[in-house]
Amino acid sequence: LRVNQEEVPENCSSIQDEEQDADISKHRQKIAENKDQMRTNVIQEIMNTERVYIKHLKDICEGYIRQCRKHTGMFTTAQLSTIFGNIEDIYKFQRKFLKDLEKQYNKEEPHLSEIGSCFLQHVQGFAIYSEYCNNHPSACNELSKLMKQGKYRHFFEACRLLQQMIDIAIDGFLLTPVQKICKYPLQLAELLKYTTQEH
Repeated sequence: LRVNQEEVPENCSSIQDEEQDADISKHRQKIAENKDQMRTNVIQEIMNTERVYIKHLKDICEGYIRQCRKHTGMFTTAQLSTIFGNIEDIYKFQRKFLKDLEKQYNKEEPHLSEIGSCFLQHVQGFAIYSEYCNNHPSACNELSKLMKQGKYRHFFEACRLLQQMIDIAIDGFLLTPVQKICKYPLQLAELLKYTTQEH
């Protein structure tokens, strides 16, 4: 019995096509799931960094500014204004921003969260950062002058410990808003990468 190996029965090729189609659809599904997972990761990163940032702002306002205002002999109003700039306004703004982000956050399916609208809604509010960033070099100068004296170093360290803040010097905390406003475009670009065209 001779069998022609090259001859494929008609129904065999359609089976192969179906298998190929199934493989392609599985592959596409995997890519979509992967994209959803990546989008989930980016959204969660945005939410988590936002919550940590609010904690830092709260610590600065309650841990440092509040204590400094109690010690009128050590700081003038002008000095505090130079060192802390408009960080209290930023704290107030960010609390409202986070509240709105939380409303848009989909806990069950994070990849479906539509947080872009929050950024658009608060676009004017972010303008307060320009004042803070422009003032930042003066804040650093004023702070470094004070830090040359031991009593100020001890005072700021005592404030940090009292507020149970992480082990970062005050100038590190004061740099956070500058870093934060620069990080938003990067986070949004990353989010856009895993967001479908029709989203």
